[in-house]
Order: sequence, then structure tokens, then C-alpha cells
Amino acid sequence: MSRPATFAPPPGARAYALRTARGEFAVIDAPVGDGAEPKGTVLLLPGFTGSKEDFISLHEPLAARGYRTVAVDGRGQFESPGPQDDESAYAQGELAQDVLAQAAAVGTPVHLVGHSLGGQIARAAVLLDHAPFVSLTLISSGPAEISEAQQQRAKLLRDALAVMSMADVWAAIQAMDDPQAGGGDLDSVDAVDAGLDDREDLRRRWMGNSPAQLVATGRQLCTEPDRVAELAAVPLRFHVLSGAEDGTWPVPLLDDMAVRLDAHRTVVAGAEHSPNTDRPLETARALADFWDTLERRAQ
Repeated sequence: MSRPATFAPPPGARAYALRTARGEFAVIDAPVGDGAEPKGTVLLLPGFTGSKEDFISLHEPLAARGYRTVAVDGRGQFESPGPQDDESAYAQGELAQDVLAQAAAVGTPVHLVGHSLGGQIARAAVLLDHAPFVSLTLISSGPAEISEAQQQRAKLLRDALAVMSMADVWAAIQAMDDPQAGGGDLDSVDAVDAGLDDREDLRRRWMGNSPAQLVATGRQLCTEPDRVAELAAVPLRFHVLSGAEDGTWPVPLLDDMAVRLDAHRTVVAGAEHSPNTDRPLETARALADFWDTLERRAQ
């Protein structure tokens, strides 16, 4: 779980329900900054147990560079509604169709950005239809399934959700992460993450998630096939961005994926699995530099 600095939208940004052909999705929509030349629109997809707030610190620096940014809660994620018990609603193909509808609603073409699980959903959307997109950036999102250690942790979460309430699972995570209670740091797959605390905003986000969504997408992370060759055949420009360390997909694996995609590659020093929250200014700069390069090439 990424830990945003705040859950409050930055000045000028607007939180609202985006109406699409596939229902409403909670978004934070930040316009281009005053005095900046408009360059494009960016659609940002968060990772497993994350939310639109995971990009909260990117809005202002990207607005200053001329980019409107729209961060979205996926179906059944935090403030976007979704079935509580029906896992079929969260099949990857369904979530990919949601992304296409979101892009249409904000106004295409868009630069698409996905963090972790959001990157794999973004990839699936691009493989369905690349026409709405100018580029695809994958942030800490690997070519296939997550590491074996993280798969074990994801299975623990699925097993817990089968027999416990969301509130009880949250309490158990807190206890496991409390050294005074005999727990320790959890090297996580997003949801079961090191450093979780009892801040009310994080608990509120957790409680907003649909259990069916967590189970279905957690299973996807453990079974995702390698689709890099398919993606490489799509006529888009790609960007692979990550921290210098990552326990979910090892950094050398991300390096290799970038080569296979002929993608621009950025490694953000001092960041781990969530460079968007660990080092937001450096991450925003790398994103805008990449998009600016594409604009210069187009001209």
C-alpha cells in the first residue's frame, strides 16, 4: 500500500465522480497550472489496495509542466463503487474496459500511467485498444506475476479475507506490523506493506475497498502471464519507471522488460516500490521529461 503524504487534493484540483459509459469513478482532476502551456492529459491508475491519492504529490509539479492529471480509483477501489462479493466484475478484461471508458470520459488522447497492479491493467487496456493513448508508463509494474515471496503474502491476504471482515483484517495487519506486539516489518505486496500505521485516512481507504476486488486482483498479480512481446508490437512509446529497489518485481527484471519494449527507462534514486510517493518531485520530472520528448518528436 502506497502511503500518500496527504489525502487532501492540492489547490486547484477537484475531487468528483467521473461519469463514464461504464459507471462512475472517483477521481482527482488537476488542471494545467496558471501560465503553463497545455501539453496534454494524463490518466493515472493506482496499484493494489492503493487509490487515486497515491499520485497526490504529482499533480502540482506536472501542472506546472503543462499537464492536466486525472488520478482514478478503479472499480471497487476506495471511493469508486463495485460489487462486494462478485469477483467476475474485477476480471482483468473488465477493468481494462473501465480504463478505456475513463480515457474517453476525460478526453482522448491521453498519456496512460499505471503503478504496480495499475500498470498491468493499463497494459491490458492498451492491448484491447491503443488508439486512445499517446504513451504508456509502467511504474514499478513488471512483465508477469509478482515474486514468489509476494505471492505467498498475497495468498495470506486472500485466505484472511475468506474468513475475516475487512476491519478484522486491518487490525491483524496492524498487529503484525507492530514490533511491540511481536510483529515486524512486512515486505509486502502492496496491501500487506511495511510501515502501515493506524492513521484514520489509511484505515478509511482500506475499508472502502471491495473484498471481491482485493481477492480477484490479488489473484491476478499471482497468475499474470508475460505479455511483453504483445505490448512491444503496439505502436506506442513506452516508459518503464521504478525505484532503485523493489521487492515485488526485482529491478533487473524491470530493466530487461524496458529493453524488450524498447522503452525509455528511469530509475528513481532513493525510492522503492512506490516512487510516486517516495520521491514525487523526481518522479514527476521524469514523467514530464519523457512526455516532452514525445511532443518534440511529433513536432
